[in-house]
This record gives sequence, structure tokens and C-alpha cells, in this order.
Amino acid sequence: MVSRSPGYGQIMTTPAISTNQLSMRYGPKLALDALTLEVPAGEVFGLLGHNGAGKTTTVNVLTTLLEPTQGSAEVGGHSVTGDPRSVRQSIGYLPENVQFYDNLTLMENLRFFAQLSGLRRPDARIRDVLRILDFEGHDRQRLGTFSKGMRQRVGIAQAILHSPSVLFLDEPTSGLDPEGVRTLRETIVHLNSEFGMTIFMNTHLLAEVTKTCTSIGILKGGHLVHHDSLERTLAAFPGEDSLEAIYFQVESESAA
Repeated sequence: MVSRSPGYGQIMTTPAISTNQLSMRYGPKLALDALTLEVPAGEVFGLLGHNGAGKTTTVNVLTTLLEPTQGSAEVGGHSVTGDPRSVRQSIGYLPENVQFYDNLTLMENLRFFAQLSGLRRPDARIRDVLRILDFEGHDRQRLGTFSKGMRQRVGIAQAILHSPSVLFLDEPTSGLDPEGVRTLRETIVHLNSEFGMTIFMNTHLLAEVTKTCTSIGILKGGHLVHHDSLERTLAAFPGEDSLEAIYFQVESESAA
């Protein structure tokens, strides 16, 4: 289990992420139902839930890719509907399926994303990010030759080029082998502990949550049925020996 010192990363009084009665409807389907949530700055927050629970919809709204049907949300103190440009400037985003130009090299791909972010000295920042991610030496290699794990690291590199305060990861371990999962885990912990980056992660791998997250939320049918620190969550279920068992117990109780 990840441990953080009390109050770490919470110097800001404004939550890194907050939602109030946030809802999203796709036609007759209510995918997100009155989500009210606060994630303090400096947290690694894991949003759990089965497929279709509303996890990706939540991320898409918070990253301004979707406009909510009802309610409000702020990221970094900026409204996702009232000031989406400022939200996009303050966040990084790694989707589940990272898309790159496979015929271009690593450096060429990252230069492209750096230009989209308006960086004035892209090469210097790219080298700095690759050093942070311990991913130097691949500058001239074409992305089409990269493994899934390597592409994920490139995805994180493009997401943090502009030094965001909040990083969104949508199912980041999907399709990774055990070595790739471990490397990603170490990267998440490093970005959080060394740079104070708030991380919002959708995942279904409960074992990874205990190794990376400081707090968790559980979505079921678009409803937030649990939200607390990982430490308090584990302490609240002394009879259970794993987060998986707690997860299913919370889900069962929410259906009662």
C-alpha cells in the first residue's frame, strides 16, 4: 500500500478536482448520475467500477471532451463548461488507446504534441521529460517499433510536456505485461511524490490500486457508492483480507 505523509500535496485550498451533482445522459441512458466528488491536490485517486459503470464518462467530462447534461465540475479551480481552455491547459491526459504517428520517430511525435501545447523550446522540455521518465536513448526510433509498454511511456511523456498540475489516466494498465505494469506504477508514484502532480486514474485492476492510490472511489451504475482514503477504506473492513473483497462488499451493500 502506498503511504503519504499527512497533508502531503494539499497546500492548495481549492480541490484539484470537484464535481457537484454531475450527470451525463446518452439519449435515454443515464451514464453518470449526480456525481458529487472532491479530490484534494496531491492525491493519487483511483476510480473503480465494472465496465459501463461511468468511469470513462467521468474522465471525458473532466477533460472537457464531453459537456455534462447537468451539474458542474471544476479542475484546478476552472469550470469544465465555463472555462474549458484553462482546464485543458492545466491537465494532462492519457487515454486507454494511445494514438501516435507510427512512421515518425519518438522525438518527431513529441515535437508535434509540444507545438500543440505552445511550448517555445520543445526539444529542451522533451529531453527533460524523457529523463524524468527514464526513457532516454530512443529519440530516433520510430513509434511503430515500440511495444505497448513503451507506447504508454510515450503517452505519459506527451501528457506532461506542458507541466500539468493534474494528470488523467484512463485504464493505463490495459494490455500491459507485468513489467509494463510495474514501470507504469513506478512512474505514477514518481510523478506524484516528486512533482506533487495530482493523478486521477480509472482502473479495474484492484491490486494496482493498493500500490499506487492514496484514495479511491467506487462507481456503480453511474452512482458514487464509496469514496474515502485507501487507508481508511482498508481499516473500515477489518474482516476482509483484500481490496477485491471490500470492493464486492461495497457493491453488494449498495444494492441492498
